[in-house]
Amino acid sequence: MSMSTAKQAVIRAGIPAINKSLYHRIRFSVGDPAVLIELPQGEGRVESTLILRDIEMKRAREQARADRVACPADFAPESGLSGDRETATAQAAAEFLRRASATAVVADRTLPLIYAHQLQAVGITVVCDLELGVADRRAKDEQEIEFLREAQHATEGAMEMACRLVGKAQANADGSLAFDGAPLTAERIKTAIDVWLLERGYENPESIVAGGPTGADCHNTGAGILRTGEPVIIDIFPRNRATGYYGDCTRTTIHGDVPDWLTAMHAAVLQAKQAATQATRAGATGEQVHLATSQCLTNLGFSMGLPPADAPLSFCSMPHGTGHGIGLDVHEPPLLDRGGPELIVGDALTIEPGLYRRDLGGVRVEDMVVVTSDGCENLNQLPTGLTWR
Repeated sequence: MSMSTAKQAVIRAGIPAINKSLYHRIRFSVGDPAVLIELPQGEGRVESTLILRDIEMKRAREQARADRVACPADFAPESGLSGDRETATAQAAAEFLRRASATAVVADRTLPLIYAHQLQAVGITVVCDLELGVADRRAKDEQEIEFLREAQHATEGAMEMACRLVGKAQANADGSLAFDGAPLTAERIKTAIDVWLLERGYENPESIVAGGPTGADCHNTGAGILRTGEPVIIDIFPRNRATGYYGDCTRTTIHGDVPDWLTAMHAAVLQAKQAATQATRAGATGEQVHLATSQCLTNLGFSMGLPPADAPLSFCSMPHGTGHGIGLDVHEPPLLDRGGPELIVGDALTIEPGLYRRDLGGVRVEDMVVVTSDGCENLNQLPTGLTWR
């Protein structure tokens, strides 16, 4: 709880399985609406009450980080509760606070509007604290770091498998790749990644497997047959189904001989990643980390930013930020980019510089680090080379 809200009632609400801010506070997942109210009790004490569906109360009392657990029926207004679960939960929250004689309540940025509506209907003012819960989620505790380490280890396993599919493929006379007698496509590798991760308890958003010029668009997920002599960007970011935490790793690989232009781009990206990693520590800003990347690449003769309208297809640049926070969401604060905030101990970050040419493709290499007081810990162990034969 921030200093500005320490003496005020605080409300967090939503569906914990979806609302990661609420889940992070209570560490309890449920697919129905829930609301947590933190009410000052005097002498610096705060009592938290979790209101959720009655059939979840027993499990919540055993697992949730809350002092009290109740259901909407425990705080039904005189007019009764709606038959809609979300409305009923919001009504119960408003009645709870009305009985506590609250006149104002502080909410985080994720509060559903229906809760603000029900609170205002009983005369309670709702104030949004944009920073409420943000620092708490950023400063990962030891358990969270272990969850991230586990997720990143699994991500690297899937990455190694995918890179070796490319490296051990056979090249046809026309340059297309095949594996075990069938065409090696981006879709085939994505399916292999999905299955590999599913068998290990992970759900996987569509991975990026972008070969050749397709990889010049840093968020193109890739499609079609892969070819020898062309770089393949593979970006995997799965979620552990048990813990809810994400891994995120990118490697660039190639089948066959490595052209000189790719060697130069890859070497520059690795140098930029090292510079950014060395700049990452508590007290530095996300912008300073990004500037370390930018300075390294521009010193090596590369550009930053999107290609100008009249740029040739051979224009080579890094158009995106250096990285982002990661945890219960694959993209969380802070950003490693222009305007990025001061880093704090426990920030989990991706560091992922890249270079892209529209005529040939791109290179991106991504690791995950955790910020410490004097630097950062890299959670990756996977090699960063281009060839995986």
